[in-house]
Amino acid sequence: MPNNLEVAIDIDAPPERVWSVVSDLRRMPEFSPQCVRMMPLGAPAAGTWTLNLNRDGKKYWPTSSRIVAFDPNRAFAFRMNENRTTWSYLLEPTESGTRLTERREVAPSGIPGPVRKVIDIALGGEKAFEADLIRGMTQTLDRIKAAVERG
Repeated sequence: MPNNLEVAIDIDAPPERVWSVVSDLRRMPEFSPQCVRMMPLGAPAAGTWTLNLNRDGKKYWPTSSRIVAFDPNRAFAFRMNENRTTWSYLLEPTESGTRLTERREVAPSGIPGPVRKVIDIALGGEKAFEADLIRGMTQTLDRIKAAVERG
């Protein structure tokens, strides 16, 4: 069974500055090592659909998602249509700035069988894929932190 995954980082900037970076979906490829493109179909808001292109090395695949939370300066989340996972970014004010948490949550029904087969065959299996996701999430948050703190 796939796991829920979570990584957090403290950023020396107020939530408003962090939000301006996290909520700019077209910048996602700048931060995520797996995302090649994230294109919202309309203004980002709860209910907006996105078309995405992802990669793992030389392997590319398209996905689509729907924004399920868009609460300025607090939370942003989108649900992947293909595998039913929800990716979220939670912003919490701290004494020195903002704690940003990225989370991948698996739906109670789990990841669909055909998607799990692709993970097993093309992406090295669930355990290796999740380890890659954690590395990617850490890299994403490190890059967001650097972009926000750089101004």
